[in-house]
Parts: sequence; structure tokens; C-alpha cells
Amino acid sequence: MFFEPRSGHPLPHDPFRAIVAPRPIGWISSISKDGVVNLAPYSFFNAIAGNPPMVMFASEGIKDSIRNVEASREFVVNLATKSLAERMNETSRAHPAEVNEFEVAGLTMTESRLVKAPRVAETPAALECKVTEILPLKDLNGDAGERVMAIAEVVGIHIDEAYLTDGLFDMVKAGTIARCGYWDYQLTTELFNMPRPDLPNH
Repeated sequence: MFFEPRSGHPLPHDPFRAIVAPRPIGWISSISKDGVVNLAPYSFFNAIAGNPPMVMFASEGIKDSIRNVEASREFVVNLATKSLAERMNETSRAHPAEVNEFEVAGLTMTESRLVKAPRVAETPAALECKVTEILPLKDLNGDAGERVMAIAEVVGIHIDEAYLTDGLFDMVKAGTIARCGYWDYQLTTELFNMPRPDLPNH
């Protein structure tokens, strides 16, 4: 089977998001210029550099999160886990801008150290981020539509020490989840170790 996405596809549902999966969930907390807090999940999210650590998330549509991030130039990434999945999903609703999704989802706001946006107290890990670039995502015709990507440096990392095992962050213990193809999610239940063959043993 082959198809050109611009011409549609012959399947019941678009397979693109199932092929490029699983994807980390950027559960983004931000604050507006008027001080209104927002919390929303983004599946077009990932780490893009390690030194310094950098992340990106992309918004299809000019939503509250991207408006807030454009104004404040900062945000927090809160780790999405199985125990928080239902509340994370609740924050995906299209609430009015004045609604605080922390309150709607029954989550606890706690202060960040280096950015104004609060973080989710219940999550095992959170990344405080300061924006370096906000870019339109143009297609081959040069049209960005309402696709916007925010790139940021991670300036602070919070870890609940209960989720450290032998000094390593334990994704299995944390119950990290990822977004898959359709309305599917993946739970991290098992890892395997495979160092690069050209690196010395540690």
C-alpha cells in the first residue's frame, strides 16, 4: 500500500500517528499575561537536545498554551503517568481561557523554582523550561496555517526521589505513558538495556 497524505488515505483512520508512535506526552502548564493558569497535554512533543537539555512541543491551532508561552516565554512539562492518565485526559478538554484546568482535573498546583508557571504536584517529574524560539511550521507550499512549535531550554528539573532506583529515574515505577496512534496510550512496563557498540563499557 502507498498513498500521498495530501490526497487522503484508503483506511478507516489516518495511520500516520500510529506509525510515528509511541510519542511522549508534553503535559504543559503555562500562565497567561493576566495570570490565568493553563494545563494541557500535547502529543507532538519531544526532547531535541541533551546539552543543554532542550524540548519542543507543537500546537495545531492557536490554543491557550501557545498564546501563554508566546507571552511569557516559559512553561513546565509535567510527566504524564498511568496514575494521572484520567486527570491528564480531563485537561485536554477545550475549556474557555479563563478556566484553570488544575482545578477542573483535581490536581494540586505547586510553585516552580525558576519560572512563573506552576507544576503538577502529583507528578513524579517535571521540567521547568524557558523558550528559545517559537516557529511557524510551514508545509511545502510555505503555508504554516495555525501550526506553531515552541522550543525551550530545560532550566530546572524536579524528581520525586521515590522514583529513583540505584540513582536512575525509574520509568516503570513511575508508570510513564505515551500517546500512540488513535485514542491509544502505552504504559511503560518493561525496559531492555543495549549500549552503543562503539562506547566503552561502564
